[in-house]
Amino acid sequence: MKLLLAEDDVKLGELTAYMLKKKTGCSVDWVQTGNDAFDYAAASSYDVVILDWMMPNGDGRDTCARLRQAGYRGAILMLTAKDGLRDRVEGLDAGADDYLVKPFEMDELLARLRALMRRSFAPLQDDVVRVGELELQRTNQMVRQGGQEIQLSPREFQILDLLLQNKGRTLTREVILDKVWGLDADVNLKSIDAIVKLIRKKLESSDARELIQSVRGVGYKIEA
Repeated sequence: MKLLLAEDDVKLGELTAYMLKKKTGCSVDWVQTGNDAFDYAAASSYDVVILDWMMPNGDGRDTCARLRQAGYRGAILMLTAKDGLRDRVEGLDAGADDYLVKPFEMDELLARLRALMRRSFAPLQDDVVRVGELELQRTNQMVRQGGQEIQLSPREFQILDLLLQNKGRTLTREVILDKVWGLDADVNLKSIDAIVKLIRKKLESSDARELIQSVRGVGYKIEA
């Protein structure tokens, strides 16, 4: 299970992320702005997104609405100090599936998460992804082009898979770093450029190499 926590209060965010990992065993990503929450949720498959209402660069309600408009189908839990009926209605109308008022007890947050995860919002990823003559198989981590197998390292496969999952969307180097290695990893962003270069070289005999486009100063994307 994968959780995304969006909370701008550093102490509360650190504590909540730590407790969620400890108590649920889930993978937990923690961000501090609405824009980062949108980018992370759009770039990866989370079972539940936990959104604080009051955040910089896009509050929780607006971020929730943007995610639903963008087609995000996972569960969304809103955290807020606003406990009025109108506030709860606004949060739910924006696309939230549940609402928890601050301050809250961790046991209640965990219980609400268990209930949301039992409802299985997020769709399963397809095992096989095809773009033109390029075929990526997730189960056995195999890539084929025109029926010919292409040998990729685990990191190369992960980056190609991540880009394919987000066709048409630019992924920043920071997002790629977090999704493949984790933000705490001692990895230089230039390493991502080097690996993408290797992927392109391995695909150079096919038109697949043209799919990975550089967005100058930002990152990469695949158009298909």
